[in-house]
Amino acid sequence: MNTLTNLYRRTDTLLLRHVVFWVVIFLFHLITTNRAFYGNSTHLVGEISVMTLLQIGVAYTTLYGLIPHFLNKKRPFVFVVLLMMLLILASIGYQAAKYYYFEPAFPQSYETRFEAFGYQSMFERITDISLTASKGIFFFSPTVLLLLFQFYRDQQRLSEINEQKKTAELTALKHQLNPHFLFNTLNNVYALAVKKSDSTPEVIGKLSDILDYILYRCNEDYVPLAKEVELIENYLTLEKIRYGKRVAVSFTPLLEYDVKIAPLLLLTFVENAFKHGVSQEIDQATIDIDLHAQENGIAFCIKNSIPSNAPQNGEAKPAIGLKNVRKQLELLYPNAHRLRLDEATDAYTVALDLKMS
Repeated sequence: MNTLTNLYRRTDTLLLRHVVFWVVIFLFHLITTNRAFYGNSTHLVGEISVMTLLQIGVAYTTLYGLIPHFLNKKRPFVFVVLLMMLLILASIGYQAAKYYYFEPAFPQSYETRFEAFGYQSMFERITDISLTASKGIFFFSPTVLLLLFQFYRDQQRLSEINEQKKTAELTALKHQLNPHFLFNTLNNVYALAVKKSDSTPEVIGKLSDILDYILYRCNEDYVPLAKEVELIENYLTLEKIRYGKRVAVSFTPLLEYDVKIAPLLLLTFVENAFKHGVSQEIDQATIDIDLHAQENGIAFCIKNSIPSNAPQNGEAKPAIGLKNVRKQLELLYPNAHRLRLDEATDAYTVALDLKMS
C-alpha cells in the first residue's frame, strides 16, 4: 500500500510540475507577443492557445514516442526523419488554423500584415521553407527545455542512487571488517585465558573499550583522528600483553591538526602487521608505526619485520582486511589517497597518504 501511495504522489507531483510548466509557457507567449497585431484579446488568447497546444503535442510526442521507441533503441536516422515530419505537421497545423479560422474570423487584424508582406495562399505558406523551419523551431523549443529538466532530474536521481550504493557498500565493508577484528581479538583473550594469565582482566577491559568504540562511536563516515589513535593504542596494549617480549612496538603519533578520518582504516594495517609479522615469529618481531596529521592531509606508515619461516607470496592468502580497506579508500577518498605496499626480504612496509579536502 505504501508503494502505491508513493507512486501516486510522485505521479501527482510530476503532473503538477508539467501543468505549471505549460502555464508558464502560455503566460510567456501572452506577455511577449506584440498585441498590436491582434484586434482584440479573444484573437490573442485564441492564437496563443493554439500555439501552446501544438507545442504540447510536439513535446509529448517527442518525449514519450520518438525518443523511447527510436532514439533510445539506436535508430537515430528514423528519429530525425520522424521529428522533422512532426515539426512540419505542427507548422502546417498552425498555418491551417490561421488560414481557415483566425483570418476569416478576425480580418481586420491581418489587413496591415497583408499590405506589408503580401497575401499567401495555404499552399504557398506550407511550401515556404524558411517559414516552416522557423515555426518548427518555435514549436520544438519547449521540448528542449523539458529535455533539459529531465536530464537534470535524471542526474539528481543517479547521484542519489550512487550515494545510496556508496553508503550500502561502506556499511557492508564495516560489517565484514568488525567481525574480522573481533575474531582476532577474541583469539588473544582465549590464548591468555588458557594460560591463566593475570593479564586477562586487563585485556578484557581493553577489549571492552574497543568494542564500545566500534559499536557505538564510529558509525559516521569520518571520525576524529585522535579517537582512532586511542583505538590503536588500546589494541597495541592488548597485543603487547599477549606477545610480551616477542614483539617490540614503536608508535609515534604526531597530530598537529584536529583532522577526521574514515574509521578503522589504520587499525586494519596494524592488525595485519601483527598477524603476518608477529604470530609466526620465533624470535623477536618489530613493528614501527608513524602517524603524522597535517592541515592538508594524513601520512601513515607501518613497517613490520617478516619471519624467516613466513610463506612466500604465492602461498600467502590475501588479507580480508586489506581488501576492505582498498575498497573503502576508493569510496571515501577517490583521487585523494595514495597507498604503497613494499615487501622486502626482511620487512613489509605500508604507507598511506590521505589528502584532506
